[in-house]
Amino acid sequence: MSANNAPQPVKLSLPLEYQQQLFQELRAEDELVVIAKGLGLMRLVTNLLHSYDAAGNNLIIVIGAEDRENAWIGEALAESAAVSMAPKARGLTVVNTDFTSVAAREKMYAKGGIYSITSRILVVDLLTSLLDPETITGVILLHADKVIATSLEAFILRVYRQKNKNGFLKAFSDNPDPFTIGFSPLSTMMRNLFLRKASLWPRFHVTVASSLEGKKKAEVIELEVPMTDAMGDIQTAIMECVEVSIHELKKGNTGLEMDDWNLDSALLKNFDIMVRRQLDPNWHRVSWKTKQIVSDLTVLRSLLHSVLALDCVSFLQHLDTIHAAHSPQPGTTRQTQSPWLFLDAAHTIFETAKRRVYSSNAKPDAKSTIDSLRPVLEEQPKWALLAEILEEIDRDLYFDPPMRDDSNGTILIMCSDEATTRQLRDYLQTMHVEPKTENDAKQNREEHKSSANFMMRRRLRNYLNWKKEFAQVSNALLAENQKALEGAVDPRIAQGAYKGRAPANKRRRVRGGGASGTAPGRAANGSVAQYFEKPNEVADLMDEVRITEEEAANQKADIVADPLEDMDDWFELYEMQDLVVIHAYDGDQDEHVLEEIKPRYIIMYEPDASFIRRIEVYRSSHNDRNVRVYFMFYNNSVEEQRYLATVRREKDSFTKLIKERASMSVVMTVDAHGVEDPQEAFLRTVNTRIAGGGRLAATAQPPRVVVDVREFRSSLPSLLHGRNMVIVPCMLTVGDYILSPTICVERKSISDLISSFKDGRLFSQTETMFQHYKNPMLLIEFDQNKSFTLEPFADLSGNLKSVNPNEGPSDLQSKIVLLTLAFPKLRVIWSSSPYQTAEIFEGLKTQQDEPDPVAAVRAGLDKDMKAEDQAFNLEPHEMLGVVPGVTPKNLKSLTLKTENIRDVANLTESELAALIGKEAARQVYGFFNRNLIDVDD
Repeated sequence: MSANNAPQPVKLSLPLEYQQQLFQELRAEDELVVIAKGLGLMRLVTNLLHSYDAAGNNLIIVIGAEDRENAWIGEALAESAAVSMAPKARGLTVVNTDFTSVAAREKMYAKGGIYSITSRILVVDLLTSLLDPETITGVILLHADKVIATSLEAFILRVYRQKNKNGFLKAFSDNPDPFTIGFSPLSTMMRNLFLRKASLWPRFHVTVASSLEGKKKAEVIELEVPMTDAMGDIQTAIMECVEVSIHELKKGNTGLEMDDWNLDSALLKNFDIMVRRQLDPNWHRVSWKTKQIVSDLTVLRSLLHSVLALDCVSFLQHLDTIHAAHSPQPGTTRQTQSPWLFLDAAHTIFETAKRRVYSSNAKPDAKSTIDSLRPVLEEQPKWALLAEILEEIDRDLYFDPPMRDDSNGTILIMCSDEATTRQLRDYLQTMHVEPKTENDAKQNREEHKSSANFMMRRRLRNYLNWKKEFAQVSNALLAENQKALEGAVDPRIAQGAYKGRAPANKRRRVRGGGASGTAPGRAANGSVAQYFEKPNEVADLMDEVRITEEEAANQKADIVADPLEDMDDWFELYEMQDLVVIHAYDGDQDEHVLEEIKPRYIIMYEPDASFIRRIEVYRSSHNDRNVRVYFMFYNNSVEEQRYLATVRREKDSFTKLIKERASMSVVMTVDAHGVEDPQEAFLRTVNTRIAGGGRLAATAQPPRVVVDVREFRSSLPSLLHGRNMVIVPCMLTVGDYILSPTICVERKSISDLISSFKDGRLFSQTETMFQHYKNPMLLIEFDQNKSFTLEPFADLSGNLKSVNPNEGPSDLQSKIVLLTLAFPKLRVIWSSSPYQTAEIFEGLKTQQDEPDPVAAVRAGLDKDMKAEDQAFNLEPHEMLGVVPGVTPKNLKSLTLKTENIRDVANLTESELAALIGKEAARQVYGFFNRNLIDVDD
């Protein structure tokens, strides 16, 4: 298959029909490709890039690639170039913050090639014409689902499309969900991307289905694993807690769109983010209880995963830490416990989790006093099944050796995370080690029955040691708090009336009447109490799981320095068919794993929809690689529900997209292919406001704004550009935005404003603005999706009443007042969102002359020197700027007279005084020579 403009044939690695069809489509026209996860998006991108790379005379920009995608593309292009023997191919060059030299970048762009550039560098290079948009052959955008109207990527595409009419633009995404949220989301997204055609490739696409469901299907064995009764009980109890929490949220926050707040959507990954996003605008107004429930939902949802993934001992340890984190400190009177800890279901979770690890032997004559604890150590049902599968594979290989083919005999086990890989590795290494105990003789055990007994006993020993330390820490905290309470101001607390219990008349009533205490296992206020085993119980348990001879023999020796002299005797490469590889799911990288390991057997320890597709693509792409897949999941579990919900959600998303595309009108990409009509441009520059001494003016050039390069983190430059202003990026020393020769604006988001007040940076910035500009302004910009009020930031400024009751509710307002008292001529602009800021800037620029970028850069630099000669290294410069005593004025003399920060730190006080004056020298010297240990210094 030859590429359109390549002089010689290019070898592509796209064996499947749908891949070839999509490639041909992409070569022919610009489009947005939305493809289902697992269908080989990166392979398609690398082949497309190779077809352009082999031609050799292209300049292609890749936007939005992550580090590992860059590594993948670079490797694939080098490999393809070698296979195709393309002499002109140059591979991928990654341009990130390491490439700081402007001259080096200019040379690179002139040569051409394929460049993956970070968005912030690219937007500045395009605006400064370091990279001329007209010389770009085309742009390839990854993760198109993340592009919104205010993002840097949308800004880059706008600049590119305004100046380059012929270059291609292809966008890719493997996540259909964001394209289905909101009003006509697909056409909005297409407008942001300046594209007119969308190409959708779900798994149920006819071509994809026929490509993957041919003769070369993988053999799949589905295994439903029943959960143990205890696991089922815990899962049901957690679900009940989640349901009650969601109900409480709905009850406390009426007036929000809550159709999606139900148990089904609570199983999805981003449910808590969705809830938080809806509550965000009024976050400062919601009750403490609501905030607590939102954080509890995250914890409860992690527990749903943990009960299936962790072994019983690790799960109990996890529960202990959660309980400790969600309970008030021992001895305090604050009632700030999580509401779910008061439910009966919570009691069930904690009790059942304990019962899975150990149970009690009660003496028949005593009244339920626990005599001793014996270990139960319930194993995860999947472990035994995994051992069975491995035995079955061994039998198959022995009695029915497979035909020789291209796949290795490797067994690949895939699971969800690194913790599970470690757990499975431990289990497989120790499942045949049997610790002999006294009752072994009585039981006629089957020989070679695999068991996790050894691993679980070791984990229980570690847990008991951990719990002992945990109890000591807890007791120490309790003692400290009791001391603090005894010396407290409140006389009621000092008298001890509240120690651990409410007064008699304030106790909670319990159904059933009668003077009732608290239920066993519950604290005085009705929440689940933390259980600490008694020393004699721990001693019995430890005795039960003490290290036996077999276990001692299997303990790993201490690590010592190895001279590595006899490596050949001890180390060798295993044969591939002897390997069992345990790997965690890792997105696109899993394709590499399959290609490199070439497994014959794949055990999916946990379900993952995209990995199933990767296996289908892998099997269909290779005629001679047979694969057998064991697909394990817990029956009637959250794991199964989550898997089915993910598949259903993706299918629904694609269905919505297909419907919207069918009824969508042609997306008019705003001035995508052509510059503004000259007449329109002239009319826009005519200022008709001639009242009040104004003048009728028609300036041929559009309005210009000088912007500091560090400001491209925000969306404001993009919005200003959208209002037909020319953006000139410069390295400014004074201000962030220069609107005219007299107007200079320092932009602060709220969090930035608080930190600037804390370190005193804002005061010196305002001072320098007044030195160089007639009308300095401070712009305080709020987030578009949050409330336009300073209330929610009271706690950020560090003086919330609950933290320090002696202080006022917020000192942010008072600091702003102090600033305006110090600089009466400083104008403060309040803006509710970047959109409003752009509008304000447009208003401020009317009747004003255009700013001079060279003068803007020179402001704050030394008068005698040229701006380009003063290329200070930015990070140390900024670092030195925040040292007490260093001001923008004396910073220059320090930077010019010393080599680096170390030199400044090593100067004596008298040497510093000669450079920056006595008072400043004393502060700087004191800062660098302060004793870190003696805090009072």
